[in-house]
Amino acid sequence: MPAEVPLLLVDGHNLLWRAAFGFPAEIRSRDKTRDITAQFGFFALLRVAIRDELPTAPEVIVVFDGEHGSAERQDADSDYKANRVLDDNAHKALAAIPDVQRGLDLYGIGWIEIGTAEADDVIATLVAHCATATPQRKTWIFSTDRDYYQLLTDHVRVLNTAMHPGKRHIGPDEVKARYHVRPDQWPCFCALKGDPSDNIPGIRGVGERTAAQLLADGLTLDGLRGSGRLTGARGAVIGRQWEQLLAWRELIRMRTGLALPRYPTGDPSPDLPKPAEVIEKLELW
Repeated sequence: MPAEVPLLLVDGHNLLWRAAFGFPAEIRSRDKTRDITAQFGFFALLRVAIRDELPTAPEVIVVFDGEHGSAERQDADSDYKANRVLDDNAHKALAAIPDVQRGLDLYGIGWIEIGTAEADDVIATLVAHCATATPQRKTWIFSTDRDYYQLLTDHVRVLNTAMHPGKRHIGPDEVKARYHVRPDQWPCFCALKGDPSDNIPGIRGVGERTAAQLLADGLTLDGLRGSGRLTGARGAVIGRQWEQLLAWRELIRMRTGLALPRYPTGDPSPDLPKPAEVIEKLELW
């Protein structure tokens, strides 16, 4: 597998939500009866990211959440992602997935959807696979989800095109500068401060600054309890919620041992045409 071909792992649902609800203009079919913003925006955002943000043509693998992907974590904690309501707008975005997957197939772009797995666990497994098979290969994770920060290394970056130019490529140094923790501390950090996107409340009264202070010098939860830092009322609160804190960390940690239906080949993916051409070929106009 040639290490010089970068790998772009796309968080499919994340990009689809951006396309459906954050695209600058609504795109409708020619007869004005159908909203195809999600499909059009997905391919537009993906094409621009590849064209403008990556040094050379990448191998692209798009990863979608499985229908029951959250079930295991929800079995462990019924509050996990309980704040995500599937209203009519959300169903409209989800309804675009078959069209998007068909478009990826038409243009030779690989994708993965495992019914019982969340996209982040699939992406984490792909990152772990590459770390062993091609450790020097540059990998980008295309997503606005900060949970992927736990996967960052010298060869793995998050690409977030919702950020301002110049701040879109996020690696360990950027995480350290912004949050004062290392990528491997990220699940501990989020367990302490909470993660509203996944409905994880964290410890009451502990925000980003306090969580980073508790984890200073590379400490993780494994060493925190015996560190002497859990003092006063705050330390007492953390002590009382210790088992819950560890459970939240486990929810945030990504799994890396999934059996996958496909793995990177090392070959660059075909170029995507303009999104209007994709929509035309899908006969959605």
